[in-house]
Amino acid sequence: MTNEKTGDRYDTCWDQVCESLRGEIGEAAYQSWVKPMAVREIVDGAARVAVPTRFMRDWVVAHYADRLGVLWNDIDASVGAVEIFVQSDHCFRPAGPDRPGTDRSAVAAENAATAASSRASEAVEASGVQFKGASAGNRADENGHAGISAPLDARFTFDNFVVGKPNEFAYAAARRVAEAATVTFNPLFLYGGVGLGKTHLMHATAWHIRQQDPSRTVIYMSAEKFMYRFIRALREQNTVDFKDMFRNVDVLMIDDVQFIGGKGATQEEFFHTFNALVDQGRQIILSADKSPSDLEGMEERLKSRLNCGLVADIHATTYELRLGILESKAEQMKVQVPQKMLEFLAHKITANVRELEGALNRVVAHSQLVGREITLENTQEVLHDLLRANDRRVTIEEIQKQVASHFNIRTSDMHSARRARSVARPRQVAMYLAKQLTSRSLPEIGRKFGGRDHTTVMHAVKKVEELRECDSSFAEDVELLRRMLEG
Repeated sequence: MTNEKTGDRYDTCWDQVCESLRGEIGEAAYQSWVKPMAVREIVDGAARVAVPTRFMRDWVVAHYADRLGVLWNDIDASVGAVEIFVQSDHCFRPAGPDRPGTDRSAVAAENAATAASSRASEAVEASGVQFKGASAGNRADENGHAGISAPLDARFTFDNFVVGKPNEFAYAAARRVAEAATVTFNPLFLYGGVGLGKTHLMHATAWHIRQQDPSRTVIYMSAEKFMYRFIRALREQNTVDFKDMFRNVDVLMIDDVQFIGGKGATQEEFFHTFNALVDQGRQIILSADKSPSDLEGMEERLKSRLNCGLVADIHATTYELRLGILESKAEQMKVQVPQKMLEFLAHKITANVRELEGALNRVVAHSQLVGREITLENTQEVLHDLLRANDRRVTIEEIQKQVASHFNIRTSDMHSARRARSVARPRQVAMYLAKQLTSRSLPEIGRKFGGRDHTTVMHAVKKVEELRECDSSFAEDVELLRRMLEG
């Protein structure tokens, strides 16, 4: 056991070691791995350092323990090694010079914690985000969990989900997880195209869990919101609170997890959060537009983790399922829609459920506002733009393949980081055509081209338009590609 003076000397050494390693590995890695550690004692020439989770211990031992020992030995030759062990994170003092030691620093730390708590409360209050229909047991707890969750749509329940062959497996898996008292599959990974029902199942699962056991803490949010909160925590140097917030929940639900593809620091933090929750036996539910193995820009270790639970896909809708969805929607709206009209829409609009329901909404709204009967002729008139678009729907993947073939480059170059003009120009043409021929937003198009920012797509569109005006040969190429894709 060390006395107080000796303990202060070890703390000083540890501060120097941490600062040295911080300069070597960078701020992001320091915040994630080194800052949560705390030196506890020196035994037989070895510094015993505590970390909050078993996974963190394994990672630090594999990547930093030897280096920590060398750095400490450079400062104090009596210490030849660093041993890492797991200790409850409630006992932790942060590593580095901001660690409270004296009474004055303890007071400063307490004030900082109070300020952080106040900032979090103000952010939650300003956002006005909370669960709709939450009971007293579902209100924000002392960690503000409910406050950071996205609102749940009351329409998205299991009762309102129309089950058919394309989605029956995903529905059964989500229902099983929602009804289970213990973790059944971890993680449950739902994937499928846009508008096929992933978000509906996510909301329905969250509703069911909260209604079945209000004491369970459930966080539901998009991957983009997770990334935003992580970046804000880094900016405010408040990553410890961020970790506590996400690693002390019963159920973590992240929608559209493909959006963290290519975001290295966010992926790393998500990976640690994932492992911490799995270690504690907490449920994780995720959704994406592709299977874990096909996610672009995702690290292999994270793909492996995402594949280790139950992966359930939602296929494209069939005519029978689309008709069933329309019939259910009309019943919910309490309107009489001719069966032939519903059959017509089910045949014509095949892209996704969201578009299908939107079409029915337009037809019913037009009938009620204008006072005209719902007929096939009126429906074709109201939905002329949508029906025309569905007659020939061009996908971004088709555009990429066609443009790559035309310019004699590989399709994979559309997603690569290569900036050679022979690759960059065809990529810009493909982005331009995606903007002209599809209804996808600029951020969505950017993500299809290797996770690029929407400003890159804007620049590509502007550049192609400029080249079309000043280069007739280039304009002919673009026009030829357009006709081939629309034909």
